[in-house]
Amino acid sequence: MPEVLKAPLVVEFPFTRSLGPVQSAFLTGLRERVVLGVRTGDGRVLVPPVEYDPVTAEELSDLVEVAPTGTVTTWAWNPAPRRGQPLTTPFAWVLVRLDGADTALLHALDAPGPAAVHTGMPVRIRWAGERTGAITDIACFEPYDGRRAEPTGHTGEFEDPVTGIVAAARLDYTYSPGRAQTAYINALSGRRTVGERCPSCRKVYVPPRGACPTCGVATSEQVEVGPRGTVTTFCIVNIKAKNLDIEVPYVYAHIALDGAGLALHGRIGGIPYDEVRMGLRVEPVWTEGARYPDHYRPTGEPDADYDTYKELL
Repeated sequence: MPEVLKAPLVVEFPFTRSLGPVQSAFLTGLRERVVLGVRTGDGRVLVPPVEYDPVTAEELSDLVEVAPTGTVTTWAWNPAPRRGQPLTTPFAWVLVRLDGADTALLHALDAPGPAAVHTGMPVRIRWAGERTGAITDIACFEPYDGRRAEPTGHTGEFEDPVTGIVAAARLDYTYSPGRAQTAYINALSGRRTVGERCPSCRKVYVPPRGACPTCGVATSEQVEVGPRGTVTTFCIVNIKAKNLDIEVPYVYAHIALDGAGLALHGRIGGIPYDEVRMGLRVEPVWTEGARYPDHYRPTGEPDADYDTYKELL
């Protein structure tokens, strides 16, 4: 059996969100080295604060300052920090109940090793040198055996409050397409399109999935389809995608390759965007060294009759 493909992939984007009054006060407070919680109707102080009581769903707005010292309630050792984590050397993830709070805050604890960490140990906040109004304004927690700090009685009112944040969301992972799609990708490198036929319903899936989603049985019989096909449905793209060197507007379509039991995605080129239509007969256009078609262009054949592709819409 050919080796199954795998490759490292990264999904990354900036996540922008606005802040309500409670979260705004909390993050602005961190910028000013003040930790704020919120008091519930039964007197509990929640840190980090939330806008609604998780038990009663009551709206919360009574801000309360708590101390920058606290107690570890539970922990786990992280021997190999990853990119973007609070510390670059091994550290402990800890839940810390700050003095004056009834709930615990998750953050990093800078400790020389797991033997130096225990539930119930006293800690304090180590503030970041540069603070912008984010959870990272707390650089980490550190062991502390001194006098417990006292809140200053801050009201939660600030000049120039933080009203929004931008968080970089990133996921690093290794993707494997599996046996069936590995065969499909390898065939594309030879400018062939290969699907797999379901032994029960006889539908040919392109790209293949390794199993028929309708019948629930494994597929293994390979079937070469295309290379020509029929546009079943399409859309006109008017917004230019970042890092995609294609001028707008352009057409992205579902294309039912000859012999396939469902349509795949592809860009339509070689024709004005407003002349693309359902039933248009197309063929792939390859560029030198490419592992998949760059786009599909009209073949010049008469349009396909609707009845020949209506089940593939």
